[in-house]
Amino acid sequence: MTIVDDTTAPPCAFEPEVYLDELLHSPPARTDITAAEWERLTLKRATAHRQCAGCPLMVECLYRAVVQIDVSGYVACTTEHDREVIRHRLGIEVQPEATTAYGAARVGGGPVNHDAVMTARQAYPKDTCHQLAERLGCSTSTIKRHLRRAREQKRDDALTPPASPCLPTVDAVLDVFDELETSKTA
Repeated sequence: MTIVDDTTAPPCAFEPEVYLDELLHSPPARTDITAAEWERLTLKRATAHRQCAGCPLMVECLYRAVVQIDVSGYVACTTEHDREVIRHRLGIEVQPEATTAYGAARVGGGPVNHDAVMTARQAYPKDTCHQLAERLGCSTSTIKRHLRRAREQKRDDALTPPASPCLPTVDAVLDVFDELETSKTA
């Protein structure tokens, strides 16, 4: 049995509530919340960013979140939108994992893949998003995100160029990440 301590585990393992906070990866408009709420959100975002940036696993985490697995939440100093932008600039698409008739197996509360949500929606068309989330063991916002993605994908299929068969290098992902970070501070 491996014991996880502060030196071997990433900061997100000790404070998952910070990285999974809906406000962190889908922040409201500045005008929709009070000054105090905005200040708390800004502080939470800065804390998560600082911890991610200092994590020894940050580069591997970023590469996997951009190239290999479509995760939700705040991961490797990026929001879901940031990772979509990076993928778009690199011309890549994250391929969904294989699923069974009942959806993909979930191990250790990991990310719910898109096909699992769509399979559950097809199997239970009258379920609410909340009910589907309970079936899959995820949040309602995750279900909504995947259903929105399916609608957008259906609408954009005719306009989407075929995915590149070549995976980008770690350096290419980091270069686009750096460009994105620079554009945020400019």
